[in-house]
Parts: sequence; structure tokens; C-alpha cells
Amino acid sequence: MSDENSAGHSSEPGPIAEPSRDQPAGQAQAQGLTRRNIPQRSTGWAKRSADALYAAKLTPNSISVISVLFALVGAVALALSGIAFPTSLTAQAITDGPTGPDQFSPWFSLAGARWWLLLIAAVCIPMRLLCNMLDGMLAVEKGMQSATGDLFNELPDRIADVLLLVGAGIAAIGIWRFGGIDWGITLGWLAAVLAVLTAYVRTLGAANGVGNFFGGPMAKPPRMWILTAASLIAMAEPALALPRGTVITIALAVISVGALITVIVRLRKITVALRLRQDTAKPDANDVPGANGLPGADGLPGANGVTGSNRETTS
Repeated sequence: MSDENSAGHSSEPGPIAEPSRDQPAGQAQAQGLTRRNIPQRSTGWAKRSADALYAAKLTPNSISVISVLFALVGAVALALSGIAFPTSLTAQAITDGPTGPDQFSPWFSLAGARWWLLLIAAVCIPMRLLCNMLDGMLAVEKGMQSATGDLFNELPDRIADVLLLVGAGIAAIGIWRFGGIDWGITLGWLAAVLAVLTAYVRTLGAANGVGNFFGGPMAKPPRMWILTAASLIAMAEPALALPRGTVITIALAVISVGALITVIVRLRKITVALRLRQDTAKPDANDVPGANGLPGADGLPGANGVTGSNRETTS
């Protein structure tokens, strides 16, 4: 399952920990979640889809692998939409082929071919997200957890993120060169690194015992939907007289900035949670041996004339 959707496919998924509305604001941030709340899980179509996969005897781990295959196809389509076409692709290419007037159909022209590649990407990206939701539903709702579920919960998602975002960077190749650097490809790699970092920071919270914090503006679903929208809008670049890859370059910049903010937001929430836990774990002064008449560990006179510790106290 995904970093945003599930606690994993492990044999012990754990309860869903959600802060109570009655808790003070600071206390509500003392614990993250084990599973992100996704409203679509409770819809009829999602339940029927999970039932069908369960009847087909597909496992959560296999669905996680399928999500990577969708990401791979989408990434290849994005990459080809960049490297196989000139940046100067314009509306004229809709009616003119690579060597002159197209004798067949605009769908077989340069712009038409790129249109189909972008459509494939725009379909594969949501399918990757759908797999990410359904594998968790099989694992949790259908009780199909496995010993390797946590591995399949995280690794395929990270691979899929890198594939799609780097593929998007290749789709923007040649659009922005400065100082000998192709910033389209660079933005793709930057977005991929930051996307992986958002998940890594989230797992730091879980590893330190305060749960998963899913906050921030650019978790996995938002960044994938932005990339999907960019793929669809990029189809209109020739008609808008925009250089090929302009829309996807802008999308990658937005994803990168949003992912960086997400990392910062999650780090701050984890820091607050860890400090609150430390403060909560400190013993109350009334429970300290030798205080308020309680006997000390070594039976010697302590505070207020009662038995206490013989260690010196410092201010």
C-alpha cells in the first residue's frame, strides 16, 4: 500500500489512531496516524472493486507490483512525449506530418502522436493511485496481511514516484537550459527526490513511536493529480503556441516547492510530538522519592525532615 493510504500489509496492521476532537491542540499532535483517512474507501465502487480482486485471489502485494507497472508505462509515455518531439511543436503539426502535409489524419501527425502519449500517461497515473488504495483495502478490510506487507507497502510506491516524476522531467527536456544544465530534467529529479523525502520523513515519525504524520500540501495524491492535470493540459500546448513541455515544467516546479514544504511541515509535527512525549514521560514532582513525605531509596533523611536520598541536589 502507499505511504499515504495504509498502515501496510503486515500481519499486525494496528488500530487507526486519530486525534480526538476533545483533545487540546497540543495534545492532539502528540500522536500521528497508522492509516490515512481516504473517503473513497467507503464508496460502493471501491468496495466492489476490492471484492472482485479478492474473488480473483489477487494479493495486496501483487496489486502493489501492478501499481509500479502502471507507473512504468506512464513514465515511458511521458518520456517519449519529450524526447521524440521538438520543443517548437505547434498547432501546424496537427495537420502537417514530419515531412509535409499529413495524407491520413491529424491523429497520426507529430502533435497527434504526442497527444496519445500524454493521454496514456494521464490514464496510468490515476490507475497507480487506484492500485495504492485497493491493495490496502485487501490487506486491512479483507484480512490479507502478510509478513512482507510492510516492504510492499513502501518500496513500490517510492519506485513509482521516481519513475513518474523523472519521466515528467524527460518530458520537459530542452524547454529550459541555463548554465549548461537542462532544468526540465533537473526539476524532474528534484521532484522525485523530494517526493521520496516526504515519505522518509513520515516513516521517521512511525519509527520513533509517534505515528505517521500525513500533513503538508504535497502528499502523494496531490502531486499525482497535479501531474495528471499537467499531462492533460499539455495536449493543448500546440494550439496555445506554447513550447513543448511548458505545462509539465511548471507542474514539476509546483510539486517540488510543495514537497519541500511538506517535508518541513511533517518534521515540525514530529518534533512537536516527540517533545510532548518527553514532557509527558517526565515524573511528577509529587512522585519523586523523598518529596512530600515519601521515603527515599536509601532511607536517609530527605526533604521536609522525612527519609530521602543522600544525593546532593543542584539548582
